[in-house]
Amino acid sequence: MLRNIQIFILIQKVNLFLQLRPTLLRFLRNVHRGTARQVPGLFIVLLLCHVESTGQPLTRFAVIGDFGLAGQPESDVATLVKSWNPDFILTLGDNNYEYGEASTIDQNVGQYYHEFISPYIGSFGVGSSTNRFFPVLGNHDWQATGAQPYLDYFELPGNERYYDFVRGPVHFFAIDSDVSEPDGQTSTAPQALWLRDGLANSTSPWKIVYFHHPPYSSGTRHGNNATMQWPFHAWGASIVIAGHEHTYERIERDSIIYLVNGLGGKSIYSFGSPVTGSVVRYNADYGALQGVASVESLSIKFITRSGITVDSFALGRNIAHVQADRPNVYVDFRLQQNYPNPFNPSTKLTFTIARSHFVVLKVFNIFGEVITSLIEGALPPGTYTADWNGSNVASGEYIARLTVDGVMMARRMTLVR
Repeated sequence: MLRNIQIFILIQKVNLFLQLRPTLLRFLRNVHRGTARQVPGLFIVLLLCHVESTGQPLTRFAVIGDFGLAGQPESDVATLVKSWNPDFILTLGDNNYEYGEASTIDQNVGQYYHEFISPYIGSFGVGSSTNRFFPVLGNHDWQATGAQPYLDYFELPGNERYYDFVRGPVHFFAIDSDVSEPDGQTSTAPQALWLRDGLANSTSPWKIVYFHHPPYSSGTRHGNNATMQWPFHAWGASIVIAGHEHTYERIERDSIIYLVNGLGGKSIYSFGSPVTGSVVRYNADYGALQGVASVESLSIKFITRSGITVDSFALGRNIAHVQADRPNVYVDFRLQQNYPNPFNPSTKLTFTIARSHFVVLKVFNIFGEVITSLIEGALPPGTYTADWNGSNVASGEYIARLTVDGVMMARRMTLVR
């Protein structure tokens, strides 16, 4: 039976939910060759917890923030990002410390990322045949008059200060959040109206808005930027990513996820009291965001330069191909990472559905056996939270699986005694 499974699609699904392990890769190769003798428990879990795939290629990208200061931290983050072999890189501003000068931009950017830039005019090697580096302006880039060194160094779409582009199933909108932006930074300024109209007209499954100054942050250096608290969700954005605060944070509020990612290579800042909606905060080391997108899901991780995954979540916008009699049914839902995680003995699972659906939320062990069923029934649109108490099971890894009208999304959970 397994020989009839498309190996390429299975690997895509594994990448969306778990780090590929060498043993699993060897098993997949053996399946393809017809030499596999038994199916490991982990592989069964992957089959149980997959999101139905359209078989289309994945779009892979990296996001770095506040990185542009030549040195070991930036070098380490660049090495990490390149090890992922991303299709392209986004930056969140402050590409060129300290003053955005022409004399430092190649050392601070091209030295580490020249192979992604086109046309590359620096001296550190060969550039890319097509541009795969999409920065936004930060306050340090604007330290130079008119941000001219930045504008001269990069060749970007539109007016180059703010622009958009589409890659695979994702429509990216790069915004200039600095006060120096000629077209303004308020929610009624020409730049914001351009974004509003662009989001409204986009037909892409995913719409990512990224810029420098975070609308919300628990950091002590900068904190919230009220000017950038635009109605992103109402306009149609899927997620908002910013930098400026040299921390990592995931904030879930106003029906959208805000990420702060400023650990690309400069200094590291501290946290104050958590802002409303803050669910993950990290400032122990440098790192970057890894994104993987398909038509039906968007998966994002924050990974440190030493390879530790600090945060991992996925958004689901799935076509229910598993139901042949309903080929055009779309299921919009999101299962958040359980909190706390790791936990002992109780944790909470929160999910959101955009329309009325039949919902099943179950917990599995790593052998694919059902531990408990938390929710099973029809629910109206809204956000729901279920508690799971693991006091009757052993420490270890467990899988929470949310099924919405036949489409599934999963989260790994760690119970530690």
